[in-house]
Amino acid sequence: MDNNSPKILLVEDDQNFGDVLCSYLEMNNFDITLATDGEAGAEAYGKGKFDLCILDVMMPKKDGFTLGKEIREQNKDIPIIFLTAKTLKDDKIQGFQIGADDYITKPFDSEELLYRIQAVLKRSKHDAQEEPDEFVIGQYHFNFPLRILNHNGDKSKLSPKEAALLKMFCMRINNILPRSEALTKIWGEDNYFTARSMDVFVTKLRKYLKGDENIEIVNIHGNGFQLKVREATEA
Repeated sequence: MDNNSPKILLVEDDQNFGDVLCSYLEMNNFDITLATDGEAGAEAYGKGKFDLCILDVMMPKKDGFTLGKEIREQNKDIPIIFLTAKTLKDDKIQGFQIGADDYITKPFDSEELLYRIQAVLKRSKHDAQEEPDEFVIGQYHFNFPLRILNHNGDKSKLSPKEAALLKMFCMRINNILPRSEALTKIWGEDNYFTARSMDVFVTKLRKYLKGDENIEIVNIHGNGFQLKVREATEA
């Protein structure tokens, strides 16, 4: 295997399922370390250097959330993907609060996991670089530190939450921004009231950006929002 292959710690208590995942990911040029319980996962993490952790939530000895929290305390930047058989909203919120980069519910297609891994690693590599403070959104220029949105000399001063939300959209132009991730990072929690508040802020951003007909913020049902800039996709 290539020495430059991304190194992944997979912690999965189902040995057979773990072996199948290992084989599939190794075929796709990933270097996999498999642990079959939370304590073994913690020990493996302490001994190795990894680019990504994939943690099953329900495990003996130490659950995935506990392990993820411990890993996040040691390294705030390493990407973490949680695997779970549950679809409970509270579990997803807890995962994102710990600092999950993604969350996938069993059963899932191996190819879907592969695409998610590739997306998380690509985003992590981008985030590892210094995040930009200024963005071009179609005909708009956005200065995040000053919270100024400029459209042909017409400047709007955004509130702190408006600016934070617009920056998250700008970091993922033409990609989906999960609602839960935005809520936990900006509002601190994901519940009915914060979700309604986010909807209000999205409406405000739409009004700010209405001067360019090639820009729209689309509601992705059951998932989140997408800032679409048509010129960016055609370029």
